[in-house]
Formats: sequence, C-alpha cells, structure tokens
Amino acid sequence: MKKLWRNRHKLMLSALLIIAAFASNSWAWAENWEAVVKEAKGQTVYFNAWGGSEQINDYIRWASNQVKQRYDITLKHVKVDDIASIVSRVLSEKTAGRLENGTVDLIWINGENFKSMKDNRLLYGPFSNNLPSMRFINPKDKPTTVIDFGEPVEGFEAPWGMAQLVFIYDSSLISNPPKSASELLVFAKQHPGRVTYPLPPDFVGTTFLKQLLYELLKKPEALLHPVNKEEFDRLTQPLWAYLDQLHPLLWRKGKSFPRNNMAMTPLLDDGEIALSMTFNPAYASAAIKNGELAKTVRTYVHKSGTLGNTHFLAIPFNSSAKAAAQVTVNFLLSPEAQLRKSNPGIWGDPTVLTMGLLPPSHQDKFNKLPQGAATLNSAQLGIALPEPHNSWVSALEKAWLQRYR
Repeated sequence: MKKLWRNRHKLMLSALLIIAAFASNSWAWAENWEAVVKEAKGQTVYFNAWGGSEQINDYIRWASNQVKQRYDITLKHVKVDDIASIVSRVLSEKTAGRLENGTVDLIWINGENFKSMKDNRLLYGPFSNNLPSMRFINPKDKPTTVIDFGEPVEGFEAPWGMAQLVFIYDSSLISNPPKSASELLVFAKQHPGRVTYPLPPDFVGTTFLKQLLYELLKKPEALLHPVNKEEFDRLTQPLWAYLDQLHPLLWRKGKSFPRNNMAMTPLLDDGEIALSMTFNPAYASAAIKNGELAKTVRTYVHKSGTLGNTHFLAIPFNSSAKAAAQVTVNFLLSPEAQLRKSNPGIWGDPTVLTMGLLPPSHQDKFNKLPQGAATLNSAQLGIALPEPHNSWVSALEKAWLQRYR
C-alpha cells in the first residue's frame, strides 16, 4: 500500500500543477459572463443524463424550472441508460459533417467517456474555468475535480458531484457485514444465493470489479497506469480466480445479475439479497426516507478503503445551445443548487464545493443538512481509493463479458 500512496501522491502533484495553470486564468469570466447569459436567453438545452433514479429525475426537473424562471432557458432531460451511446451519436454527427446544430447540448459524463470525447475532439471548450460558480471550488482540496480517471480536465468539463463506493445492509438481519474481498467470499459461502452485484458494464457493476481487483492485487499501484494486453492478462488473474469461486454462490447462481444498483434496492428490501452497493454515500438514507428501505438499513466500507471519484458535465463541440448549456452548468454548480442536491431527502449527492470558499450563510446551511442515519461521515468513509486509469474500464468490461455472458 505504501507504493500505492506514493503513486497517489504523484497523481496529487500532477493535479497541483494543473491547478496552478487553472489559477493563472485569473477568472476571465467576470468580463464575458453577462454576454453569455444574454445569448443564452430563449435557447433550449437537451441534457442527456442517466434517467434510472426518480430522485435524480426530480432534481433535474427542479433545475429545469429554475433556469427557466431565472434565465429563460428551456432544459429538457433526455433520459438515457448508457452515456456511451450518446458519445457514439456525437461522433457519428462529426463523421457525417454535422459540425453545428447537434442533437446533444449537455452530457452527464464519466471518465471513460470523457477520455473518448476528448481524444476525438468532440468537446466544446475549454469553458469550465470561465464559469462564475467555479470560484467556490478549490482543486487543492478536491484534486479529482481537475483530473478525471487520470485524464486532466483542462476546462473541457465541469465537476458536478462527488462519489464513493459504499455497501448497504440491514443491521437488523446482519450484525457483522464483510469488510474486505476475502470476507465477502466467506460471507457468500455462509449466505448462498444472497449476494450479487450489478451487471457490468453498469457503472457500479464495473466499479465493484475494480474494487475487487484493488484488494486482490499485491501491488495495486499498477492500476493507475495505462494497461496493455500482457499486463492485463497477468494482473487480472486473481480477479477471475476470485469470481470463479464467487459466482456459483451468488443470487441465481450468478447466471443473471441486477441491471444496475437501483434494481438491487427492492431485492434488499424484500430480503432476497443481504447486501447492496451504491456510489452515492447518502443514497441509503434517502431510500429510507422514501420508504424504499427499512429504517434499520446502514452502510459500510471496506477496511482498505473504497473507490471514489468526481462526476462531471460536458458540452459537445456541435451543441446548438452552447451559451445556455454554460449558464445551466453554472447554475448547477451554484451554492443553492449544490445545497439542494446534497440534501439526503432530495438526492444526497456530496457537493464539489469547498466550504471555506462559500459565504457564511451558505456554509451554515450546508452544516445544518440532515445527514441521515445510514450515511457515513467523512471519517467513517475512510480512504477514498483513486480510480484506475480509464484504459482499465473497457478492458475489464470486455473480459468479464467474454467470461461470464
């Protein structure tokens, strides 16, 4: 683990160099922002974002009403299952010569797809450093707001929320949940048919595979670098050996898997499975409040830490509403919008804002947010492990599908 931390510190140093460049822009937004807001008036933004959560859908609906009232922007939520399909569509539009008036104006994006869009020059920008709300974010405190799965952001996307993998269980039924990959295998043997995980390439499903790989490798720092086939075959051997033991013990004997982590919630509530997982530490508390889970449900993390990252918003190069998309992103990063999103009763997504940079009145409001009985505090969340280099994602998903589907 020492080497892992040395590499992590190297990653942090890279982040600080990027932060220095970030600061040198001297906040150019002050002179130009009024013109962007004026241009945005009357535009329609097609916001392509995952639509699998009613809590998130309700939040985006609230944001749509807000930007309409404040800026005369029409924000339409295009609900998608897999953002990779949207990336493919933007690429197809570029290939076909549709260089403006594209069908996508704003994307909720993850590191793998961001890297793909950046490499293929499918992104508008740099724009995020010009947003007034970015003054409330200190990348020194949150380096993942400027480095996405090992890829420098460089203003081509804006951080929207923080995340860390947590596991969910019912404390009235399970007194000692497994807190490592090895303990999970023992737990599955003791509770056959009551453990499962989301079907890769679902984001949480793939994250679970990366979590296992982190724990099973003696030198997990290798995951922070781009992977080639030889290294991949060698380093993933412990993972496949582990899964070969685990799968026969899983829910439905590992022959089928929940479509995503949301599909695990009713299974957990019905007692059909004993453990669930989410990348939102406040999700279980919100589910309790909404009546989806029992009041005795709690969350936990593994002893060696769990994967953490930042999720982002990006604008395609051929968006037909670039000004309105920027104004929308700026609103979504505002203290008011981030405060609402952080509320466990609404979404419970941890903020990207730095408390010390906020006006005292907003700091007080954040401090008074209800945490929720199932939400771990910062100390309980422990170590947030850095995401592996983005090249691992597609390689893991492809190999998993070849082996188990």
